[in-house]
Amino acid sequence: MDLPETDEQRHFWTQVNSVVFLGLHISCFAAIWTGVDPTAIILCLVLYFVRMWAITGGYHRYFAHRSYKTSRAFQFVLALIGSSASQKGVLWWAAHHRHHHDHSDLEADLHSPRRDGFWWSHMGWILSSEYLDTRYDRVKDLTKYPELRWLNKNHLVPVISLAVICWLIGSWSGLVWGFCVSTVLCSHVTFSINSLTHMFGHRRYETTDDSRNHWLLALMTLGEGWHNNHHYYQTSARQGFYWWEIDITYYTLVVLNWFGIIWDLQSPSARVMNSSRMVR
Repeated sequence: MDLPETDEQRHFWTQVNSVVFLGLHISCFAAIWTGVDPTAIILCLVLYFVRMWAITGGYHRYFAHRSYKTSRAFQFVLALIGSSASQKGVLWWAAHHRHHHDHSDLEADLHSPRRDGFWWSHMGWILSSEYLDTRYDRVKDLTKYPELRWLNKNHLVPVISLAVICWLIGSWSGLVWGFCVSTVLCSHVTFSINSLTHMFGHRRYETTDDSRNHWLLALMTLGEGWHNNHHYYQTSARQGFYWWEIDITYYTLVVLNWFGIIWDLQSPSARVMNSSRMVR
C-alpha cells in the first residue's frame, strides 16, 4: 500500500501492521499443538536461508546499494523472494536504507540506537506511522520499472502466497514452522543489524557512525554482520573484506557471476582494505 492520505488512515494502517506483527509472533507458539516433524523443520531452515539471502543479496546489496548488475528478469526474482520475507516492499526498503546511510547515527537517522535506544532501532521504527510511506525520490533508479512499483504496492501478495504454499506442503505444522517461525527469525536477525551492530563488536575503520563488525551476526545474516566494513565502503558486494570474514551472500553472488546471471560485482580495492583510517 502507498502513502495513506489522512492521519486516520495512517493510524489505522499502523495499528494493522502492529497487530499482524504481534500475531505472527504469537502464532509461533502454535507449534506446541502442531508438533514438530522433519518436513516442517527442513522447510523452516530452507525458507530462512533463502529469504535471508534475498534480503541481504537482493534488497540490501542490489536494490539499496547497486553493488552489482543483473537482468530485469532476475531483478524481479530478487524482489519477489525478498518481499516474501515480510519486510515490506522492495522500494520502501531500499529508500529507507539509503536514507539511513546518508544520516547514520545522526539526528535524522531512522533507527539509531545512539539516539532512540535499542528497541526503537531494532523494530520500533518499522512499526511507526512516521515511516509508512515509500520515499520514491530516493529510488528514482528503480521506480522506472512498473513491476517493482506493483510489487512494492502489493508486497503482501508474496507473503500470503508463501504462507499458503507452506500449509499445502506441511499442513499446520508446515505453516507454523515453515512460515511463521522462519519469518520471525529472519525478521529479528535482519533487525539486529540496525540495532546490535551499532552497539556491539569491533571497529576496523574510523567511520562517522557507530557501525561495528560482529562475527556471530555475520554468520546468522549470511555476511551482513561485517557492518563496519560495509559502512566504510558501501558499494561493495563483498562485506567480509578478508578471507576469515565469512560472507556467504558474497560467495553465492560469485557463483551467480560465474554463470552470467549477475555481473560487475563491486569489491573493495587493496587501498580501501588497508586504509590509513583503520582504527589502531
